[in-house]
Amino acid sequence: MAVHIAPLSPLHLADALTALGNLLGKRLSTSQAVRDQHGTDISHMPPAAPDAVAFAQSTAEVAEIVRICARHRIPIIPFGTGTSLEGHITAPFGGLSLDVSQMSQVLAVHTADLDAVVQPGVTRKTLNTYIRDTGLFFPIDPGADASLGGMAATRASGTNAVRYGTMRENVLALEVVTADGAVIRTGGRSRKSAAGYDLTRLFVGSEGTLGVITEVTLRLYGIPEKMAAAVCSFDTLAGAVDTVIATIQAGIPVARIELLDDVQIKMLNDYAKLGYAVKDTLFMEFHGTEAGVKEQAEMVQAIAADNGGGNFIWTTQAEERTKLWQARHDAVWANMQAKPGWGIWPTDVCVPISRLAEVVLETKRDVVEADILAPVVGHVGDGNFHLTVLMKPDDPAYLAKVEAVNDRMVNRALAAGGTCTGEHGIGIGKMKYMDAEHGGSVAAMQAVKRALDPHNIMNPGKIFPALGAALTSA
Repeated sequence: MAVHIAPLSPLHLADALTALGNLLGKRLSTSQAVRDQHGTDISHMPPAAPDAVAFAQSTAEVAEIVRICARHRIPIIPFGTGTSLEGHITAPFGGLSLDVSQMSQVLAVHTADLDAVVQPGVTRKTLNTYIRDTGLFFPIDPGADASLGGMAATRASGTNAVRYGTMRENVLALEVVTADGAVIRTGGRSRKSAAGYDLTRLFVGSEGTLGVITEVTLRLYGIPEKMAAAVCSFDTLAGAVDTVIATIQAGIPVARIELLDDVQIKMLNDYAKLGYAVKDTLFMEFHGTEAGVKEQAEMVQAIAADNGGGNFIWTTQAEERTKLWQARHDAVWANMQAKPGWGIWPTDVCVPISRLAEVVLETKRDVVEADILAPVVGHVGDGNFHLTVLMKPDDPAYLAKVEAVNDRMVNRALAAGGTCTGEHGIGIGKMKYMDAEHGGSVAAMQAVKRALDPHNIMNPGKIFPALGAALTSA
């Protein structure tokens, strides 16, 4: 079914803004600075400001905002903290950025059932601070202090995913405002269900294109008795990657295992005044009992030694663990400082663990041969790795080289049975790979989009190129 294209009417926009202003008062902003901030992320994607920004404080307000926008065919772009990496929050057709950051309450914590219910603007750090005294924690850690609603919408994961999974495994239920302003609930607090379609999984990863998430029910976990962090440098990138593969295949329940290549280590050393050997390096963490953590660390140390790993250092001291993981999370900021005035293009792929070595090594060779600056980092325990390409400003030839390297990396991952993105999502940046990865099932996804959002007002221009030209008319 073809999508009918119609331009956004300035008259309809004015009518919508009047109605929204009556509803929200000063919590509707048309300030250029506020609009620009809500139409820009930290990636290389071109910014595109919305026509206005609405700051919602309740599900009822979100529902009424959506109903107003639906009547006037105004695009809606959900916004949490703005940390997405593929242009998800940009407004290529203008419209309304719907900011849910003021919906920031932890609504319930059920310690006996190991779950929590939160509003979408609660960030992962806020939740963990709130539940710290219960002996529980929420493990999904994408690096940035992202909102949990945004993390659900982009199917985020991060450094702990190898042991605890991604948002897909850790969202039990959602409350969602659909494109017509209806409020629906998906899932429940039970750990399994065979009742009907799994709508929770449909909305997790939908990137705001099907509805606005207004409540999230999450799995929690007991804080481990002991945690140990380890660092090990390698003579070769192949040795580091082979250590990861052997560790996973041996069934060692490592909680985190992160790869940083020599380029990334140098940038971190320069940024944070660290003293790591400028070599390909693994950062690791082990969770369990005191004896279990010790056993895990010793087993991985032996595997690393067989693969050219030296100077394996591990510690259970909380301050040392925090310092190590802060360094890992500082990678993006270290990269941005390495070339002042340059931009960044963070991109990722994910492959089956057995194919990780060849895909990482071929990508690294490609980066070197193309003569671009792109450190390799990754949550490699689940086959997910990233390039953070430093982008030379106003240099079309350099941009073309980067685009070619990214295309080859994605095609390499797809040929290995992987995906064009393990955790960044599609947004605008990876739309062109959808057909290559999904083939005929893209049409099925588009049918779902049309059924739930027939006028294409929910974050239009994201995920599907065929639906991205403009909005449908009445």
